[in-house]
Amino acid sequence: MRRIPEAAYTAQPWLVHEITGDFRLEDVWELPAAGGGPDDFPKLLAVFDAGLEHEASLPTRLLFWLRFKIGAVLRLDRGSGGLGSRVPSLRDRLPTELRDAPPPLPSKGSEFTFLYERDNERAMEIANGTMHGVLHIGWVPDGRGGWRGQLAVLVKPNGRFGAAYMAFIKPFRHLIVYPALGRAWDRRWRTLNETGRLDKG
Repeated sequence: MRRIPEAAYTAQPWLVHEITGDFRLEDVWELPAAGGGPDDFPKLLAVFDAGLEHEASLPTRLLFWLRFKIGAVLRLDRGSGGLGSRVPSLRDRLPTELRDAPPPLPSKGSEFTFLYERDNERAMEIANGTMHGVLHIGWVPDGRGGWRGQLAVLVKPNGRFGAAYMAFIKPFRHLIVYPALGRAWDRRWRTLNETGRLDKG
């Protein structure tokens, strides 16, 4: 999993661009998906939906644990700071046919709320006391005859504290969290391609 230029995301005709004009692009990553073809986006989503956090490295799991502990102490995740209370859901900005579409089963262990899914993209959102965020997964040609996954993170910080918090955790995300999740993603993808299953067997 490696960071890629922002233009790799902004140049795509994603629907998400139309509903996140007031958000900033925080990160763009290439997802491990070696050997993927044009119709393999559902496989990429299956890897995400199976959950990855419990397969990540010990430092990454410790960071997740620490984040939840800090969130509890500072009350960052209380209901009044989330979707439908502090901020409205971006579903209100979607075209009617997507806004009324039933969501898929929730991703295992995910804190994100489903926004929409199309043939080559899915968007999810989250909100707490520090920010309103969007996680976007896309499926694009890799320019070498194959296809690859793309993950983008967009955020709208909640005031100065939210902006400071996002700046503070950025090195941890880039150096520990995303690389570890990328390795877990790569293992899951390879297992799915080799065995047709997502378990460790």
